[in-house]
Amino acid sequence: MNLLPARTHRPGSLLPDISDWWNAFTPGLAPMLGGHMLRVEESVDASHYVVRVEIPGIDPAKDVEVSVHGGLLTIKAERSDTHEEQGRSEFSYGSFERTVSLPEGAQDEGIDATYAKGILSVSVPLGEPKHKVTKVEVKSAD
Repeated sequence: MNLLPARTHRPGSLLPDISDWWNAFTPGLAPMLGGHMLRVEESVDASHYVVRVEIPGIDPAKDVEVSVHGGLLTIKAERSDTHEEQGRSEFSYGSFERTVSLPEGAQDEGIDATYAKGILSVSVPLGEPKHKVTKVEVKSAD
């Protein structure tokens, strides 16, 4: 598979992901601004667009929702707070959501989602892009 240009933190990069910086300086604001960001990897080959999402510690049957609408793939997840008051936790709890634009030719039918070892993989079949040209009549304003 060919990787698409990275939109998130690349392995080996000297700079951390912008969400890491944001969360480090504004830890209390993330829940007020819509929850936590899901980290994604995306790739495409001749027949599928694949999105992989880090979501460890959830029950995929109860805690994950994947939907497609208007050329957008949306992934929502919820991780319940289960840590005890004693000790320290850097885990993120609450609602998580990420929406990505699907490439041209993405099909709504035949989408496959699997969850294993904390990674959700969503595979979207690709067909021929539909290049429809619509001519618009120009009317005289006289």
